[in-house]
Amino acid sequence: MTLDIGRSFTYMFEDESWIMKIVVGGILLFIPIVNFMVLGYMLEALKRSADGVDVPLPEWDDFGGKFMKGLMLLLIGVVYTIPIWLVGCVIWVLLFAAGAAESDTLLNLVGLVNACASCLYLVWGIVVWIIMPAAWIRYAVTGEFMSAFQFGELFSFISSNVANYIVAIILAGVAGFIAGFGTIACLVGVLFTMFWAYLVMAHVLGQVQRESLAVA
Repeated sequence: MTLDIGRSFTYMFEDESWIMKIVVGGILLFIPIVNFMVLGYMLEALKRSADGVDVPLPEWDDFGGKFMKGLMLLLIGVVYTIPIWLVGCVIWVLLFAAGAAESDTLLNLVGLVNACASCLYLVWGIVVWIIMPAAWIRYAVTGEFMSAFQFGELFSFISSNVANYIVAIILAGVAGFIAGFGTIACLVGVLFTMFWAYLVMAHVLGQVQRESLAVA
């Protein structure tokens, strides 16, 4: 089964209050810390899409619940990037030690480690880029933080829905690219397009989950 690509880009406009909901989301998106609520809202939209009830959009209520969901989503991303932070710390320690000891050998070692780390960053960045959407889907559907790290289920989900999954990632990127034009179009454009891109991503990922159940 295939995704309804066009609907992911337009479904939000069927909500009678879509203008207000998108403006509120756009404003919150640019307020530090408070913008965690937007991530929580996106998860709720994803869950609705997965359930096949994408309209109306979630209401802007239960701000505390949305904040906590968004915070959990951020923590999921932090956990996935821990290997990169650990390698970075090792490099800084070696660099500090080399400077303190004024050792050419240690400096050469740092250079070698840094070169290897660059390759690691690239590989791990690609891995995270591939896995993260599946982790978001799992968390949105189950509401359980640890479900985002059940790698067996995540890889099984991706491999069983690889075509739709790749399309979803591409569409999310396209929506983000389009949102960039809103940034160029100054404040009004930003309020509209950035939050709209979140809704597009939520819908298409929800579709992947729904289609996976239909095929199963």
